[in-house]
Amino acid sequence: MTSRHPEPFDETARQVSEATAADFHERWVVGYGHASVAEHAVVRLALENISRIAADALEDGRLASYTEKSSRYQVMPQDGFHIPDELEQNPLPLHECRETCRMLFRTYENLLAQTLNRGRRAAIDACRAILPAAVHTNVGLTANARSLERIITKLMSSPILELRALGREIREQGRTTAPTLIKYAGENRYEKARSAVPPTLPPATAKPGARLIYSDPEAESKIAAALLYRAGGPGYEAARRRADRLTGEERAKLIAEALENMGKDDQPPREFETAAWQFEFVLDYGALREFRRHRMMTRITQPLTVGLGRNVPALLREAGLERQYAEVAKQAESAHRAIAKEAPSAARYLVPHGHRQRTLATLNLRQLWHLSRLMTSLKAHEAAREPVKEALRLAENAHPALFRGRRLREQ
Repeated sequence: MTSRHPEPFDETARQVSEATAADFHERWVVGYGHASVAEHAVVRLALENISRIAADALEDGRLASYTEKSSRYQVMPQDGFHIPDELEQNPLPLHECRETCRMLFRTYENLLAQTLNRGRRAAIDACRAILPAAVHTNVGLTANARSLERIITKLMSSPILELRALGREIREQGRTTAPTLIKYAGENRYEKARSAVPPTLPPATAKPGARLIYSDPEAESKIAAALLYRAGGPGYEAARRRADRLTGEERAKLIAEALENMGKDDQPPREFETAAWQFEFVLDYGALREFRRHRMMTRITQPLTVGLGRNVPALLREAGLERQYAEVAKQAESAHRAIAKEAPSAARYLVPHGHRQRTLATLNLRQLWHLSRLMTSLKAHEAAREPVKEALRLAENAHPALFRGRRLREQ
């Protein structure tokens, strides 16, 4: 109301009742599309016993906050997995899916029993590689009504039944807090067409790591020009011409001065967002889930597959458990392929966390610095740490002046 009335906030607040608020939102937010107002309504939800597949879709929203139950620190219970509803009318695939999940969880327990003597956290982290994407998780979600409407729409437009049911339930619970603002959230025809499960070619085995797809050849000049532009004076074209006239050493000095006195937790300035890099990463599913938490990058991920091969956690190899892990993983791969013939979306639930996936990531320099500080730490997942380091080496080789002040968190 403050955008339409001159009274101070406390006076405006006294005029607001549930009825007047609903009428205002119906007219201005829903009717006239002033959706930014909906960002002031905040909804907090606790989602329990949803699959990793559902959590992935939920956490794909950029402008929300999520806290998830960690499979790196908590032991997953034996019966904690989701059986996709798509298989309810298919007795044989349904039985195979359930038995495969039980087998994977039994193997998980066996591997844990044989590795806990090497350290509880390290053992849990390594043994989760055999857990399927069907494993249950809990997620705490905080989102404003505008973001929540978007999340609900994406979920309810999904071809996956669990996601559609989750979207309906979030809408129902969200309406207790913001009934008018998410009143029309629901299935969207365009979203539904985009999210349909496409036919895919059998993927070839891929090595884990990172490949540089694109490096901006003008990155240093763009960032130097943005730094000069902030200082004032003529427009951007003049700042860019001035940056182009600088020698490489002069540009490097200008960039270094912008990073002086930066602490290990400080962010570089926004000028660092004017240049970008693109990488293709091959990460196992567990590492990919950790990588995906950096949601401000532009990321395109292929559907979950067992066709790219699998990583073997170092701890399992050192403990002599690689063969046991591989034998069970192969059985999961066979079940995945069999079920994919009947229900491709349901087959994704059987992909173990140790199997490799592809994702295409476009990041500006500021995002790349942030990623380097978090994902190169020894606390980061081992299967994510080395590919991210590889990406940073590739970017640094192309533009060493931009990475001289980079601070890693190597502990």
